[in-house]
Amino acid sequence: MSITSTGPMEGYRKAAPDVAVDGKTAVIDAKGVYYRQLNQAVRAAFADGATTVRLNDVNGQRYIGTGLTGAGRRIEVHGTPGNDLGMFMDGPTVEVFGNAQDGVGNTMSGGRVVVHGDAGDVLGYGMRGGVVHIAGDVGYRVGIHMKAYEGLRPIVVCGGKARDFFGEYMAGGLLVLLGTRTQFPDQPIVGSFVGTGMHGGVIYLRGGVEPWQCGKEVGIFTADEDDLSRLRPILEDHCGAFGLDLADMMSVPFTKLVPTSHRPYGKLYAG
Repeated sequence: MSITSTGPMEGYRKAAPDVAVDGKTAVIDAKGVYYRQLNQAVRAAFADGATTVRLNDVNGQRYIGTGLTGAGRRIEVHGTPGNDLGMFMDGPTVEVFGNAQDGVGNTMSGGRVVVHGDAGDVLGYGMRGGVVHIAGDVGYRVGIHMKAYEGLRPIVVCGGKARDFFGEYMAGGLLVLLGTRTQFPDQPIVGSFVGTGMHGGVIYLRGGVEPWQCGKEVGIFTADEDDLSRLRPILEDHCGAFGLDLADMMSVPFTKLVPTSHRPYGKLYAG
């Protein structure tokens, strides 16, 4: 008996998705569509003049929104997208009505991602600008290598709890962890090694954190009035995205984590 492989698209029902156009909105059926064909259809819809692309029945397709530009563009994702949602994106808005996997906002330069569920690991890896809002819990190494440049300052707000290495090697931007919408009410808001290697940016945690949970490179402070003034519009945006109460969100003191050195490993390298 011989077995014939159809290559990387084996197991997918159709090579090209069904697309329906309603004014400036393109509705794409993603069920059974390979990720390359799905992303080609998204780009084609925007090229044809759509301002909103609604993706239905998404089930693990990767790279949705990757490399897209244009502040007036919007992608609605119904289902669970695969890794690297919004990677290298600069301008559009992506809203996920479900959970998301790893690498959301990977090296993102601008735009907005809203996830009405949980997200996986390495959220915001190398992120350079834009805003990411996650309603629920997140995984490991959230905000790793986030950075800021001139007027660009990335912001990531997570409504639930996080695993280890939150803010690892962070070089810029703002990370906020709220711990309110979570599957793990009995666990600490964050795991261990918070801010390990951190040399820029700020982390805010709603509530407290123990020194043993943090990397030796960070200082732990109680957020003051200036910090709360900085947080208020960011939390107002987050609460607006998910229908939450801002006063309740700000009723608990926040902890502020900042790096104690801009070159924590400077003595380990030449130059």
